[in-house]
Formats: sequence, C-alpha cells, structure tokens
Amino acid sequence: MDKKEEALKIIEDGIKELESPKGSITVGVQKLSRAANLLEETNYYIWAEIELGNQKFIDPLKKILTKIVEDNEKKEQVNINSEDYKVFLDRLTKVGIDIQFIFTTNFLRIKTNPSTGGLEKSIHHIEDHLPYLKKHGNDKSLYLNNVNERLAYAKGECHKYLSDLYNKLKFSGTIISGFDLLKNAVDDKLLDLDPEIAEQLMLAFRSISSDSKEEWSQALATCRRLLENLADRLYPATDENINGRTFKQNQYINRIWRFMDISIESKSNKEMAKSHLDYLGSWMAADYTLTCKGVHAEVSQLEATKTIFHIYLMLADLLEYLNIDLEKVTTQLLITEVSLDEIEALLNVKRDVAKAIVVARVKNKGLTLGQLSGVQGIGPKTIEKAKEIFKF
Repeated sequence: MDKKEEALKIIEDGIKELESPKGSITVGVQKLSRAANLLEETNYYIWAEIELGNQKFIDPLKKILTKIVEDNEKKEQVNINSEDYKVFLDRLTKVGIDIQFIFTTNFLRIKTNPSTGGLEKSIHHIEDHLPYLKKHGNDKSLYLNNVNERLAYAKGECHKYLSDLYNKLKFSGTIISGFDLLKNAVDDKLLDLDPEIAEQLMLAFRSISSDSKEEWSQALATCRRLLENLADRLYPATDENINGRTFKQNQYINRIWRFMDISIESKSNKEMAKSHLDYLGSWMAADYTLTCKGVHAEVSQLEATKTIFHIYLMLADLLEYLNIDLEKVTTQLLITEVSLDEIEALLNVKRDVAKAIVVARVKNKGLTLGQLSGVQGIGPKTIEKAKEIFKF
C-alpha cells in the first residue's frame, strides 16, 4: 500500500468516526493529522496538531493570541500586519503556521476564550472532561455551553478537512498514477498465470527503488531471468530458422518475439509489443556482451527503471494472449518457495489473500510467522495451519 492509498483508508476511517453517534472527535482529529502528514498537507496537519495539544505550534500561537487579547482589552485596533506583530508572525512562520488559514473568526473566538479550553486544553482533554461538565455544568474554568461550542467547532472543521482530502484523492486522479494502474493489473494477472515470474518482476521493481547501485544491477539480472522463464513458457527452444531469426535456448528475446508474431493478430498491437521487446533485447545484449568481456557495466537507476517499465509495458500488451500452465511444486514446503496455488489450496484462503501473502513475501524478502499474521485476511486458525504445513 502506497502513501496515498494508506491516507485514503485513514481518511475514510476518520469520516466514519466523526459521523458515528458514538464516535470520538479526538480520534477523528488524530486521523486527520496522520493522513495530512502522509499527504504533506501542512495546513490541515498543523490545525490537527494544535487541537491535539502539540506545544511546537501552541507556544508561538499563545504569544500572538495573548497580544491580540491585550490589545482588545485596551480597545486598541488590532492589525496583525503591523510592525508590533512582526516578531510574533515570524515565530509562526518559523514553525510553518499559515495565519491566513489558521486565523479564522471561529478559530480566534474559540482559542481566545479560556472557558472553551482555549489553547491550553487539547481536544482529548475536553472530550474526556465532558461527562463531568454535563453533570456539574462547569468546573470554575470550563463551562458546558462553551465546551460544547468548542467540540462542535472541532468536529465540523475536522470533517470538512477530511472530506476535502477525500475528494482530492478519490476524484482528482491523484490517488494512483497511470503506471500504478498498469503495474497493479500486470502483477495481478501474472500472479494468476505464473507466480514465479510475477515474483521476479516485483523483486526487480523493488530493487530499482533502492539507493544501491548493486540493487540496480541485480534488478537487471532478475529481468534477464524473468525473460528467460517467460520465453520457456511461451515458446520453448526450437531449431527453426525463420527469415534469419533462430530460436535456440539462449535466444529468449527471439522466442518471445516469435510468440508475439504468432499470437497477436492486430498489426498495430503487435508492433507496439515488439518495440518494447526490441528495446529490452538491445539493452540485455549490450549488458551481456560487456559481462562476457569482464567489463563492469555501470548501471544507472534511470536505465534500470526504463528496463522494468518496458517489461511491464510489454507484458501489458501480452496479457490477453497469455495462457501459461502453472507448474505444481510439491516437494518443497518452504513458505518462501511455494507457489500461489499451493498457498491458496493448502491454507484454504481466498485468491486475494494468497496474492497478498506473495506480495508480503516479496516486500519482506521472505516471510516470518509474524509477517504472515500481518497480512489482511489471515486469522489465528490460518496461522496455526501455516505452522503445520510450512517451514518458516
């Protein structure tokens, strides 16, 4: 799950919490803080942290609000853009507070009134103290009506901000990129058709995200094995010679090319698929030649990334033509080696859960019982069954 998907889930939970009759405003504000932080929505994050009592933001706010209250009591005109307020504004800017966003009429009214809790009391404290106030009316500092106003303000603003983030993510198209859509579709299809190839592809994709040059090179090595395995599944080696092309065991690019030639009827689709394959072939051939000569090829992250992207694009072109028979592996019951089908059958879980286990296995470079229990859809009974069947 990427940051935006995680944030969307948190936002949805936050909105449900606020809309529930027994929901907690504090929990809603906490979820706003987490989601806004993930999405780098600074204004929403700071607003939530102020409600939660974060002293980093409260201390500089306290100084400027005290100044505003003092000027009001002296019946002096308040002009926060004047020279008198410059030092206070500088403190706010230093911690990232946008006064145009924070200083609304409601914010100033609530935060400068001690009987609502002002800046001193967090939303958690106010919500916890509400039952006492309902019984007694006040505690000499907090008053029920004012506290209810504070809670209504916090709930309303929090709901508005969560809804705004939800709409941005859900309807603006920023929740997932075009490539993410393609990648997820290819990964999902490959997990059904050939989990071994799918796992190699996911491992290669993870490697290009690393800061390590060694992992970039490893990604290309994984790509080569992936293409070799794919060629073996699609078009096993033959002694044919077609228009000067041969299809021997080590000519995996030619063999995939031949499968495309036979399987893809549309000329435009075929040419598009072959263009991705031709790029892969030329890159792999150059890299292989240097390796045979003992020359260390300096692999850039960009080149490694382009290679992975071309593989995804090529596979996307091929998806509807692939009908690979799954090989059953029955001799090994190591959790790191069993196939998608074995996981599904032996653990008696749904296909989506089995896929999630494979994804977790790739992400964690293996799988422990603890990591398996963290996969959504895995319960105590499945864990007990896994202990009996698999070696971890």
